[in-house]
Amino acid sequence: MEAEPMAGRAGNEGAGSAEAGNEGAGNVRDGGRVRMRGRRPRILRAYALALAVLLTAGCASMPDHGEIRPVEASQGVDSQVRVFSVPPADKASAAEIVDGFLEAMTSDDPQLETARKYLTEDAAKSWKPGSAVTVLSAGLDRRSVQGEKDPAGPRWKVTGKKLATVDERSAYQPETGDEQYEEFLQLTQENKQWRITSPPSTLVLSESDFQRIYMPVNKYYFAGGTLVADQVYVRQRNDPESRMDPTTQTVQSLLAGPSKWLGPVVASSFPTGTELRQGTKSLSYDGQNTLRVPLNDKADNVAQPQCQKMATQLLYTVRELSASRLERVELLRSDAKSSSLCVVTEAAAAVIANRVRAPEYQYYVDGEGRLVRMKLDVTSEDPQSRPERVPVPLPPTFKAASAAVAHDERHAAVVSEDGHGLYVVQLSAGESVPPPAVTSKGSKPNGLSAPSWDAAGDVWVADQDPQHPALWRVPNGTATAEKVQVAGLDGGRILSLKVSSDGVRIALLVERGSRKTLYIGRIERPDGKGDTSAVSVRELRPAAPQMAEVTAMSWAPRGRLLVVGRESLGVRQARYMLADGSMVAGSLPGATGLIAVAASEDETKVRPVVAYLEDDGIVWLPPGAQWRTVAPDGRAPVYPG
Repeated sequence: MEAEPMAGRAGNEGAGSAEAGNEGAGNVRDGGRVRMRGRRPRILRAYALALAVLLTAGCASMPDHGEIRPVEASQGVDSQVRVFSVPPADKASAAEIVDGFLEAMTSDDPQLETARKYLTEDAAKSWKPGSAVTVLSAGLDRRSVQGEKDPAGPRWKVTGKKLATVDERSAYQPETGDEQYEEFLQLTQENKQWRITSPPSTLVLSESDFQRIYMPVNKYYFAGGTLVADQVYVRQRNDPESRMDPTTQTVQSLLAGPSKWLGPVVASSFPTGTELRQGTKSLSYDGQNTLRVPLNDKADNVAQPQCQKMATQLLYTVRELSASRLERVELLRSDAKSSSLCVVTEAAAAVIANRVRAPEYQYYVDGEGRLVRMKLDVTSEDPQSRPERVPVPLPPTFKAASAAVAHDERHAAVVSEDGHGLYVVQLSAGESVPPPAVTSKGSKPNGLSAPSWDAAGDVWVADQDPQHPALWRVPNGTATAEKVQVAGLDGGRILSLKVSSDGVRIALLVERGSRKTLYIGRIERPDGKGDTSAVSVRELRPAAPQMAEVTAMSWAPRGRLLVVGRESLGVRQARYMLADGSMVAGSLPGATGLIAVAASEDETKVRPVVAYLEDDGIVWLPPGAQWRTVAPDGRAPVYPG
């Protein structure tokens, strides 16, 4: 499956994709410069193919101390625009040095060489921000707290609203509160020029600059034999320190290991200490769509099965970075001849990856409370047969409120219309009626939520009863239900849930007071090596911090979420979100009235988005088409999972 550009561009899983680039993308103002209020412009913005852009403006008067001045973010800069900073002017004031340095951190110059020119010689040598980034929601405010005549030298306080951090493993972590960023920049005179002695330990970027410079990528690790996407950020161009291109940065990040958040539940097939062969800065395809990856001696002696898994991780990681089709990956030993360690083809990697199977049907509940399915045609993505009721061993008088179907499409979990009971049944007639696997004392609508299946065959459901809220798991769909501990819930009540097909992440819509917030939790299971602890959900993190309200959600391909909700003072709409909460990856057209939504996680072929509207019933959005009603009396749409 070819990858789509994700930084500054909307992505849509086969549903009328819409461009959602940075606001005013490509807008180059004032002769190629973006003016910064109250200070001298120090950044040239030019398209990559331009040979040169001349800087022609003079200086604005800058105070050395006192009032707060905003250092604005680069607004609406397209990701294809190159940004170049300029070195400090001779005899520049302390204010100009501070502003110039802050701007130079946003530049594309190699190794941040220009930014280092604003530092003292010792500070320039020791400054190593690495991959760590502090992301601010807007620009910076800076003010002088010590003037140039102070014996200690000028000292400037830099502040801003903290949006997120990117750690040393390139993983994005949104802030959950209104935390403020605060940094002090001390200046001194070196060779009669003002220079900064104490630069920040990370890069400090506005959200718009961060999205221009970095792009989200997925690297893949194994969990229980299944590949799991682990999202990180790499530079869209060569990394200033390593000089690696984006593909090589991503591969190096894969070899370094999973993010801290996902690390406890996944594993890498690469031996500890495996890196790219020294000096490797670029990886490219050959004429046969093969990527050859030279490794160091840590991987020289791995067995073929392990090597095949290593190559599978690489193939799935790299294939999303290029529009070219990647058909095979070859790993090379560290010897002088670069002899082949192993080769994995696209077809072989698909078997090793053990990803979710392609759904055969799409399911919903009809107006009489019966589970119904429609067959998916692999070519047209439209139902090619009339809706048919699914044979389930439940009484004729039984009516369903919601249902979920196992990934193998042989079993279903059905919640009764009153929300009191969850029944796990085979999709066949003639079986005896089972007892409820989970019961609730809550009254509708505060009974059981819609259920969800994970890849291991377990059923998950939330009890919304305000007096007895809980998250329940039914192992294998048949064992005794277990109450699942959710760390960090802090009195919140789970209204709905959806487990990812890889079985290691769960999306939880949590209500606290009048606010509904979407979180992603990590599912931790006993390791099978004497660990007798129960399955639990850990480290909840916000999945849609941009949304003031979330009403429905579904997992989508490549570890993303399709979320129905609204921003503050906005209208309800459906958007694809990156699961780490970092950015919106695209919106669905004409989706303002959706009550429920379902997307397939199948990556082999784009499937239609399915939704429920109160007045229209079940509607489909096939790839490149418009919404169409397929079941006016339907509700509670689901794909297997």
